[in-house]
Order: sequence, then structure tokens, then C-alpha cells
Amino acid sequence: MPRISQSNDFQTVITTFEVTPGTCQDLMEELTAAYDEFISKQPGFIAAGLHVNDAQTRIANYSQWQRREDFQAMLRSDEMRRRNRTFNEQCKSFEPVMYDVAATFG
Repeated sequence: MPRISQSNDFQTVITTFEVTPGTCQDLMEELTAAYDEFISKQPGFIAAGLHVNDAQTRIANYSQWQRREDFQAMLRSDEMRRRNRTFNEQCKSFEPVMYDVAATFG
């Protein structure tokens, strides 16, 4: 389970996918399989969550990694490059962005 805290030194990655209601579930299945079969087994992986908006036009993926280099190595692997091509076919666009936790509340 993701832990959100300013005091952690994890690398946070938020990826947003722009989809249509017709492709949302297909992409969710592909993303779930990618986490089950590959991503969650990579060095440095901590946790992730997938979120879908009500209109099924956006998927947000929140993931945490021990180090920025761990995420980058996973992204550059042949397996993930192949999967990213599949993701790209099922959405209008997607963009992974690395963040630092700036503030937490509650």
C-alpha cells in the first residue's frame, strides 16, 4: 500500500492516461496484468495504485520506488517497452512524471 509522507525518501511517479470509455477497462486490464506479472517484481518497487475517473476518460497511476534509478531501469527494460507500446495503442496519451512529496494533510 502506498505511504504518502514528506519524510520519506521514495521516488513517487504519477502517470496519467487519457482514454475513452470504450478503452478504459481494456487498459485497466493491461495495467493490472503489468503490475501482477512484471512491475511489482522489479527491484526498488514499493507500491502502486490505479485510479479511474467517473467518466472513464482518465486513469491515474500512483507508484512508489526506492530510487529514481529503479523506476528508470524498469521503464527501459525490453518487457516494459513492449507493454508501453500496447498501452499507447489503447489510449490517446500517457505521461509518467516523477514527483517529490511537497505536503501531506490529514
